Amino acid sequence: MKNTSNVLNEITSDIENQKKYAKRVRKIIAEKIDRKKRPLYVFIQTFGCQQNEADSERLLGSALSLGYEKADFIENADLVIFNTCAVREHAELKAFSKTGQLKHLKEKNPDLLIGLWGCMVNQEHRIDEIKHNYPYVNFVAGTNMLHRLPEILCDVLENNRRRYYVDDSDYPVVEGIPVKRESDIKAWISIMYGCNNYCTYCVVPYVRGRERSRNADVIVDEAKSLIESGYKEITLLGQNVNSYGSDKNEVSFAKLLERIAALDGDFIIRFMTSHPKDVSDELIDVIAKYDKIERHFHLPIQSGSDEILRKMNRKYTTDAYLKVVEKLKKAIPDIVFTTDIIVAFPGATDEDFNQTLDICEKVGYDSIYSFVFSPRKGTPAEKMENNITEAQKNERMAKLLAEHRERIVKINKSYENTVQKVLCDTRRNESGFYFGKTSTFKLVKFTYEGNNNIYGKFVNVLITSSGDAMLYGKMI
Repeated sequence: MKNTSNVLNEITSDIENQKKYAKRVRKIIAEKIDRKKRPLYVFIQTFGCQQNEADSERLLGSALSLGYEKADFIENADLVIFNTCAVREHAELKAFSKTGQLKHLKEKNPDLLIGLWGCMVNQEHRIDEIKHNYPYVNFVAGTNMLHRLPEILCDVLENNRRRYYVDDSDYPVVEGIPVKRESDIKAWISIMYGCNNYCTYCVVPYVRGRERSRNADVIVDEAKSLIESGYKEITLLGQNVNSYGSDKNEVSFAKLLERIAALDGDFIIRFMTSHPKDVSDELIDVIAKYDKIERHFHLPIQSGSDEILRKMNRKYTTDAYLKVVEKLKKAIPDIVFTTDIIVAFPGATDEDFNQTLDICEKVGYDSIYSFVFSPRKGTPAEKMENNITEAQKNERMAKLLAEHRERIVKINKSYENTVQKVLCDTRRNESGFYFGKTSTFKLVKFTYEGNNNIYGKFVNVLITSSGDAMLYGKMI
């Protein structure tokens, strides 16, 4: 194993190399701009989770620092990067479909550079598929290569060849990558990368590596800078956000959260995603202490059956999960829960599914992100026998969604005639409405009859009606 000093020396050397590559790329880009008599444009599209969104903001920031300008439309781009996801097959198929559509753009513009990035291409079988079926893709890069975009573009531009930058090394986190954020009031902050849990259905540990936490001081400084710049919503991201720091044995997630919540300013902190086994009493106490921390907790259950949880390698029981929920509700009475559920995991019986419905009733989730089991290549669950028919899968999914809709209508109705603090995150639309979210992550559609600019501000909204998807009201 490399010692810390050697790792730091390698990081420092790599950063210096990237600066040299960036200088060469800027020169090439400037020459192309001069020759074409127009700017060169970059277009980045993201598939998958919020972590991918945050990664894309760094890819865009790097590309802009090299001399590109952001393209509003893919047809105008000189560089296209698809940042891909591998968690579910649907996201992979969508990325490939979009990549197939780029062929005609490449034919019209042979100088167009096309890159595939992220989780999907960290799988060997997907690399082979790209090599054989998408010969017009110029480069492929894995999730741990964000800081090496200058090197990759330099290699492709100077040598005019296809390159594949993918390996499964757990690279240390590299700081200082330029960021171009999509919003001017809401910001993602990735606080850690990778996962150590190895749930039997999940590819994340294989495509994003082991857990690697960023330095706490750097994270707090980033949050402070964002708040001072006017950002109102800070979302802390990680594959298992509440195990932050466990790889360093330093600052816990609870202590990091408290440091950010204690910063001056009018803002709200959100975080995702949490693993039930890592919700500490210390974390619960911190959330209860600070109003700036959202009153919403995304806590994936995946299944209400202990037998299925064991097969999933989730490392908790339904009883342990419900005790966490009970502690959170007792400490924070206004907290709401959302969750993830996998329907039709291999071997799940009707009784297992009914136990999942029971958990949903007991917790009373505000939102359920439900998915039919999708076998991921290379995971243990891929090889599990699954005799559940398509009809059974569809029936279970329909029942889960129907019961949830009936429940959420009642939950949302309880908000009527209450006043909610809402972060207005849109400007007035053509119909005269604004949108925003409450501290409990409820979407609110509301009216405002004044003339003040309320975009990016916290406002009080009287909830007048509700539905299954959002609340409706008027600003007071």
